[in-house]
Amino acid sequence: MGKVISIANQKGGVGKTTTAVNLAACVAAASKRVLLVDLDPQGNTTSGYGIQKKSVKNSVYQLLTGQCTGQECLQKTRFGVDIIPSNIQLSGASIELVALDRREARLREGLAGLVKEYDFIFIDCPPSLDLLTLNGLCASDTVLVPIQCEFFALEGLSELMSTVRTVKNLYNKYLDVEGVLLTMYDGRLNLTMQVVAEVKKYFGSKVYKAVIPRNVRLSEAPSFGEPVNFYDSSSRGAAAYQELAAELIRQNS
Repeated sequence: MGKVISIANQKGGVGKTTTAVNLAACVAAASKRVLLVDLDPQGNTTSGYGIQKKSVKNSVYQLLTGQCTGQECLQKTRFGVDIIPSNIQLSGASIELVALDRREARLREGLAGLVKEYDFIFIDCPPSLDLLTLNGLCASDTVLVPIQCEFFALEGLSELMSTVRTVKNLYNKYLDVEGVLLTMYDGRLNLTMQVVAEVKKYFGSKVYKAVIPRNVRLSEAPSFGEPVNFYDSSSRGAAAYQELAAELIRQNS
């Protein structure tokens, strides 16, 4: 039975999609069966795997609205990761889902037939605490939280954790924090070290030892439609995500 992990933070620009794309690819490179679900209407995870969003017929939108099964939405990629893609259709889904029965459980029900086929299922949630993110959290065993090493890093974090607690109380009693990932890390800056200290004080052992540095290759890879371990396997960004993948697999073995 596969473990379902949402990657979530309602703040934008924290490296959430970068983490979804590259962590999934590095876990797959370690011979694990991986499914990646793009739950963000921007579809950046989809294009990060070289998939043309306009050409997608069966996306996560069709899955959420019951127009197709999880199996029918799957796309194989050359990176060893299967993906349920997203496109602009998803942008109106939050409004449409309101009128549907069990609106918070649509993704969980859609993925039910796929969970046993994979070792890990990663869900890239949108940068907001809306009905799409609620679906992601309700479908998940745990949530992985990327936090950027910048001044406003902890702003809104209490809101996210409050949402996680609410989902746990109302919809998904098994939901837990998988881990907290420090992104855009620069050990030369005092500010970075202050943020790291605050995050560790808040989350303790949940903070990953692996940290994600600022790295040009991480920024370049999406424009080539490749995860960083394929785009430049020798880069610092690739090494960091490989380290994170190894840590995550080790914790779940």
